[in-house]
Amino acid sequence: MSRLAPMTETTEKNQTANQAASGQAAGKRAPLAPAPAPIGQPQRDPLEGSDVVRDACGDAFGKLQMFHGKLVAEGGKRGLIGPREVPRLWERHILNSAALVPFVEDFAARAVPENEQCRVADIGSGAGFPGIVLAAMLPQAKFTLIEPMERRVDWLEEVVGELGLENVEVVRDRAEDYPHKGSFDIVVCRAVARLAKLVPWVMPLVRPGGRVIALKGQSAQQEIDKAAKEIRKARGLDPAVHSAPVGQGLEPTFVVTIDKRARR
Repeated sequence: MSRLAPMTETTEKNQTANQAASGQAAGKRAPLAPAPAPIGQPQRDPLEGSDVVRDACGDAFGKLQMFHGKLVAEGGKRGLIGPREVPRLWERHILNSAALVPFVEDFAARAVPENEQCRVADIGSGAGFPGIVLAAMLPQAKFTLIEPMERRVDWLEEVVGELGLENVEVVRDRAEDYPHKGSFDIVVCRAVARLAKLVPWVMPLVRPGGRVIALKGQSAQQEIDKAAKEIRKARGLDPAVHSAPVGQGLEPTFVVTIDKRARR
């Protein structure tokens, strides 16, 4: 398969549906507040059926709409999302995860040989953020979703099958115990832990010259500053915070990138 196309725009583990990401990964914007639904009826996502969602998801819209529907129908019952997440699944979770796409594309175009498939690991995948979303939008890349909890692994395997994601492998393991160190060009993560704890877990999985790409919140730079020692010890280089578009008219999110020193 060909490598990914170049970037086209400038710019505790996962809790239930990465609930910690509700406050961190989506930046400082307050969630959209739909009008209260009648008692006994679920609230409607204000972005459901909007052009914002279609434009952000591109060719993956159909698959991600299926994913959204499955989350609404089963996510709460299976302890994957909280009831307050249903009316903001698109913005706070799916589109927030999709904001990583240009970062993966850009790095793969520059750092992965043209005749090789970009290898991406998602650590603590939980309900599938960001791994399922990225895999649907980037079929050229190979994704490994690493999740320690059995019920979440079962969910991820169901989603992979129902969405027909042939570029995804689901592995039950903890990041720090995963045996294939240095296996991935890119490691992504969302709402797993603060960088001081996260870096020692994930950086060993990245190949020399690879990159960690993490969705973070407003305090991303402070996290980098506090994790400076751990980043250096893990052979990390050039940690940076980026503002990442989520969708037209929506507040951007924050992305941290950390490169891993190449072998000399």
